[in-house]
Amino acid sequence: MTAVITSAAASDTGHVRSANEDSGYAGRCLFAVADGMGGHPAGEVASSITINTIAQYDILESPDRLAEVLGNAVHEANEAIRKRTEDDSSTCGMGTTLTAALWSGYSFAIAHIGDSRAYRLRDGRLHQITDDHSLGNLVAGAPSALAPIVSRYLDGRADRSPDLILREAAPGDQYLLCSDGLTSVVSHAEIHEILSSASSPDQAISQLIDLANRLGGPDNITVILVNVDAVPRATKAPPGMLGATA
Repeated sequence: MTAVITSAAASDTGHVRSANEDSGYAGRCLFAVADGMGGHPAGEVASSITINTIAQYDILESPDRLAEVLGNAVHEANEAIRKRTEDDSSTCGMGTTLTAALWSGYSFAIAHIGDSRAYRLRDGRLHQITDDHSLGNLVAGAPSALAPIVSRYLDGRADRSPDLILREAAPGDQYLLCSDGLTSVVSHAEIHEILSSASSPDQAISQLIDLANRLGGPDNITVILVNVDAVPRATKAPPGMLGATA
């Protein structure tokens, strides 16, 4: 039985930010969300460099090479950020989160650094696959004002390695990749309700972004929903580039 992978995706500036510093990519084998660091210079440049770099790895690989290939892609993206900051002093200090998934059949690898997230909906249960790299998770008892601060992200420094996760999907699974513009205001329960009740992936994406905006839209919102089927459904071309990269 062969997995059929389809996706829906969108990116929105939200109601507070003047520009979209998120970038995303939804292809055939590769899906990724990068959130340029708010408050840092050129966050949209860092996220765009990262997505443009790893998008070159949207090719079918054997399952046993997924983690290696995706890890190499992230390393290359981090190097590209380093080179850009060396060439252009105005971008020094820029950074971005990244949550990316590379698929081969039912096998997939996730590379994750920062506080964007990946979720799985299976058999009616929503599970957060990734752990936020934030001070709240790193330091016990961190003050509430400091807890959301991202502790790891891509900024060109050599020690910026991602978590690499290998998983097996099942028919009927849904996988959500999103920036924290969604999860900072939309709860786990609300995400679960929308993914479980939406009539289509596109409707789910629209409802998630609409809800984040109704709750204030304090940040850019990028959402990718990956569906795993055993048989083909009506498909359309992959969404491609999103946000600042688009």
